[in-house]
Amino acid sequence: MKNTLRQVFHSPKFVIGFGLFMIILLTSIIYPLINPGDPLLMIGLGSFKKPGTYVSLYDAVGTDTSTFKLPDADAKRLGQVLTDEDRVSMVNWFSAMDIDISGLDISDTDQLLSMWKEHYDEAAKPAGMTKAQRNYYKRLNNAILSANTAEALTVTAPGESGEPEERATIKTTDYVEVGDVANIITLPLGTDNFGRDVLKELVSAIGTSLKIGFIAGCIATFIGLLLGLLSGYVGGLVDDIVMFITNIFTVIPSFVLLILINYSIGQENRGATVVAVVIGLTSWTWTTRSVRSQVISLRNRDHVNLSKLSGHSLLRIVLTDILPYIASYVVMAFILQISSAILSEAQLSLLGLGPKTTEVPTLGLMMNWAMLYSAHLGGYWWAYFPVISIIALISFSLNLMNTGLDQVFNPTLRD
Repeated sequence: MKNTLRQVFHSPKFVIGFGLFMIILLTSIIYPLINPGDPLLMIGLGSFKKPGTYVSLYDAVGTDTSTFKLPDADAKRLGQVLTDEDRVSMVNWFSAMDIDISGLDISDTDQLLSMWKEHYDEAAKPAGMTKAQRNYYKRLNNAILSANTAEALTVTAPGESGEPEERATIKTTDYVEVGDVANIITLPLGTDNFGRDVLKELVSAIGTSLKIGFIAGCIATFIGLLLGLLSGYVGGLVDDIVMFITNIFTVIPSFVLLILINYSIGQENRGATVVAVVIGLTSWTWTTRSVRSQVISLRNRDHVNLSKLSGHSLLRIVLTDILPYIASYVVMAFILQISSAILSEAQLSLLGLGPKTTEVPTLGLMMNWAMLYSAHLGGYWWAYFPVISIIALISFSLNLMNTGLDQVFNPTLRD
């Protein structure tokens, strides 16, 4: 046993795959202890907030301020006022007024504003421009002037008499230390369409998907191993019956069978465990056929015949003389079953037939939510790209482990 483990952990492919998988597994276990809470809690009002650190403006007003005069602060403030759409609109105004814009770089805020101040005329009426468009340019010009000239903002609140009273004045040179603000939240992966923390949701989804993969893998491997051992060793009528059932399940595409069963169960009854059991009950056929072929090659070996002549029971012969010789193959089949189950759950969830959405997130459900709310069209990469990456990493790590084991236990693949 020690020699076998030594060989396994000397396989570079197995070690890399095992390392990746353990990092993902430990993250799903440790992170919820560091950052506890409901992963489906809606903390944001609005969908798809981009990754970053968010500071409460309400609390920041009452925080002690420090004064800093940064040389490029005004330019950055103006750059934030001007959106890409505003910049294009300014160029359109120049064109409508027949102003030469050759050499103008709209990403250069200083150059664009300098040209705007020089040529913009509120009273001008460019040909073909509607009154609504001219009003838009007036508002844009006022916003630029305000950003240029404003020295401070005044914060007011209703007083005892109901009239607004000044509570604080915020100067352009006032800054607060983020650590001094009472309420701060860091969202490394932003929020999803429901305003939920994507990172917390993703870690929880990893744990749930791994659970589904493990349960489904155990069920599929157990059924496949049991039927494969029985069919391969006993043979005869038992072999014919087992292979007849196996062939029926092989002819019917397993994914179509998954869709039909999950649809018939109903949304309210489809928990993560139920989906895992259904996947396991429909994924055992190839394991059965593979184990059967391995057992057939072993059942007439000398050590097996010796056990038969010694009067050992069928159970003992299978457990002591056959199973140890195919144990490595069973482990590899189990690893592949886990990977296959995780992918099957993701496919089902994309079709809306995965676990119910009110209990726990899964990787497939996160992909389904991102697709339904067009995250890929809106450029909200944080809602779907990390999920795709994790699914790919889990599958890659498990298949790499399987390849490493195959090289260790299959003599024809050894260097």
